[in-house]
Amino acid sequence: MAENPAPPPVPTREAQRTVHPYLVNPRLRWQIFVVTWIAYAGFYFVRQAFSVAKLGILDDPLVSSTLTERVLGVVDAIYLAAYAAGQFLWGAWADRFGPRVVVIGGMIGAMGAACVMGFSSALLVFGGAMVIQGLAQSAGWAPLCKNMGAFFPLEQRGRILGIWSTNYAFGGLAAPPFLGWIAYDLFDSWHAAFFAGAATLAVILVLFVIFQRNAPQEESTEEKTAEPVEPQRALALYRKTLRDPMVMTLGAAYFLLKPARYAILLWGPVLVSRRLPQVDKVGATLIPIAFGVAGVLAPIVVGWVSDRLFKSRRVPACVISLGLLSVILALFMPLTAAGSALVMIGVLGAIGLTVYAADSMISCVAAVDFGTADGAGTAAGLVNGCGSIGAILGGLLPGFLGGTALFGLFAGAAALAGVIMIPHWNRRPRAAALA
Repeated sequence: MAENPAPPPVPTREAQRTVHPYLVNPRLRWQIFVVTWIAYAGFYFVRQAFSVAKLGILDDPLVSSTLTERVLGVVDAIYLAAYAAGQFLWGAWADRFGPRVVVIGGMIGAMGAACVMGFSSALLVFGGAMVIQGLAQSAGWAPLCKNMGAFFPLEQRGRILGIWSTNYAFGGLAAPPFLGWIAYDLFDSWHAAFFAGAATLAVILVLFVIFQRNAPQEESTEEKTAEPVEPQRALALYRKTLRDPMVMTLGAAYFLLKPARYAILLWGPVLVSRRLPQVDKVGATLIPIAFGVAGVLAPIVVGWVSDRLFKSRRVPACVISLGLLSVILALFMPLTAAGSALVMIGVLGAIGLTVYAADSMISCVAAVDFGTADGAGTAAGLVNGCGSIGAILGGLLPGFLGGTALFGLFAGAAALAGVIMIPHWNRRPRAAALA
């Protein structure tokens, strides 16, 4: 009787992948870091176009009687409602089909919606385009978080994802002055902000198509693609994630945190112009840079703190950041009453440091940590979907409330977010707890 043939030898590279997929191809790991960082920062060059265009719209006699501050606030709310709906959807789609197809579709939709808004100022067109823009923008974060989670192990995620999370702070920092310069200095037209944002994202889309991969296993001599998750399994995963108390706590905290960040993100130039009427349009788009600069630094610092000082516990860093944020928001109106540009820069910088520290820890690191390996996209999508519902208030309320009521409300919400997270102070991700 013939003996069974010996199995073929397993290459060292394939054995490493089986034992520890993160050991495979460090070059690819950092390639993914860079291309996904650029991809999410690129979304902001389209997202921030409307924020920059508001200054010109409110001063444009042809449209300002129709597109008033309140109407613009409602348009922001429409965008954010679509954004929230998309967050609940696209994270699960990324788990099922892989991040690549979801992110590429989002980029194409975002560019198309921006071009429509650049061509037309009709209210119904704006509203419809903002629905598309919101759905398209929400296709970025959760799928890209899942993409990063596939390449970096848990013990590095606080630091690595902390650095990676600077992408949205950088986008919020770089996009407004760049778009404002093009719109008001080069073309003297708010329409140009939309076209410039779409052109920037188009370049980034090409880079993403060339360099992105869904998982380490796709980079091999025989190119492989991720197998989609079955619909029944995807639904079960969604239900399981919904029942996770930590994921839902993160979602509730993010709902309370997000209004303050989005109010400054979407209304920053207008808020500065209200408090500093002597500043021109370009200056009003430049001063909020302080918010973005601090936001770039915050995720790096808080990621290191959560890994090193708190041993992969994410909640203490969140609670401390939220407590400081609530104090600064409560003092916003008194501190800026003198009309000093330097004081405004300092206050916006302090808000940026604290809000982005808590934001990056909740929306990316903690959401990926407490989701399962297969459900990281779903968990990140659920947490960010809850936050995006709160962000609707950040886009809507500045068009209706005065500064004292507005910032007092934001301060109370940030404080409450910290309170609901305190019971989880010593909670650690499952894998960390087993280590």
